[in-house]
Amino acid sequence: MTSAPVHTIADIARLAGVSKSTVSRALNDSPLIGAETKERIREIAREHRFEMNDPARRLSLRQSHVIALVTYVYRAETSVPDAFMLEIMSGIAAGLHASGYDLLVIQVGPNDTDWVRQYLESGRVDGFIVMSATCTQRHIRSLVDAKAPFIMFGIQEGSSGYSSVSGDNFAGGKAATEHLLQAGRSRIAFLGGFAKAVEVQERYRGYEAALHEAGREVDPALVGHGDFSEASGAAVMGALLERAPDLDAVFANSDLMAIAAMEEIRARGRRVPEDVAVVGYDDVLSARHSDPPLTTIRQNGPLAGRLLAENLIQHLRTGVVSNVSIPAELVVRKSA
Repeated sequence: MTSAPVHTIADIARLAGVSKSTVSRALNDSPLIGAETKERIREIAREHRFEMNDPARRLSLRQSHVIALVTYVYRAETSVPDAFMLEIMSGIAAGLHASGYDLLVIQVGPNDTDWVRQYLESGRVDGFIVMSATCTQRHIRSLVDAKAPFIMFGIQEGSSGYSSVSGDNFAGGKAATEHLLQAGRSRIAFLGGFAKAVEVQERYRGYEAALHEAGREVDPALVGHGDFSEASGAAVMGALLERAPDLDAVFANSDLMAIAAMEEIRARGRRVPEDVAVVGYDDVLSARHSDPPLTTIRQNGPLAGRLLAENLIQHLRTGVVSNVSIPAELVVRKSA
């Protein structure tokens, strides 16, 4: 009597007298399966020259070994020049690669939540990395409701229920403003990113705290918000100069905004730093090559990316929720 052909995990399970999940775990060397059972299953697989292909292995384990980085829908004025995002992505890719994972970048709209179940339930990804600056509360609720494994960049330490990595935005905003105060500047503008973004609010709190400690109040005429892009940096800087022509310093919430602000300041016949000192945020590569070289708050983008990857994988494997804060560091150059 000819034995039935062996083509699938179910065939191996039938011959071994065990469940399909036991076969899957045994062939993937799971510590949950005893050595004797594991060897018996492997012997059957060898005898029948059975090899589990990679897509089948991932499907059986409900694992794709792919992590999705969630970004905003493409906008020509902001998506391409986001240098800090590129630095974070390089760290994420390196961290995932070291653990045998791949990176998938997906773009979502502010009101779109279908992507959570679409990517998770189809098995296309094992988890998500999201950026607080472009992740809405609706997105977060959808991730939590779907019990999706995810980690967020930008939320301060102490968030509950999900993992996060953030810079110390309060300390960064305070250090930038204190540096300008110590340089003798008295009319310091705040050139923020998205007004509703958590990290922008924290940088503003640091700016405000430094002014208060110096015995000064925030002048609303000196506060403006853009969207982290060069175009908004120039536009908001122009508006600030129109409202407060006597300003003598500006703290910008991204290096790209700061560099554009310096160009706008010069275009209006003023000098950097003699007339207006400028401090940026992030310390991307172009900051040290701007004219003049930009004083900024360093956020270590590659390190942040690597921590996002490593801590999400740790959560996938152990269920541990971690909240990590990266120190902010003032880097003094010639713009302030």
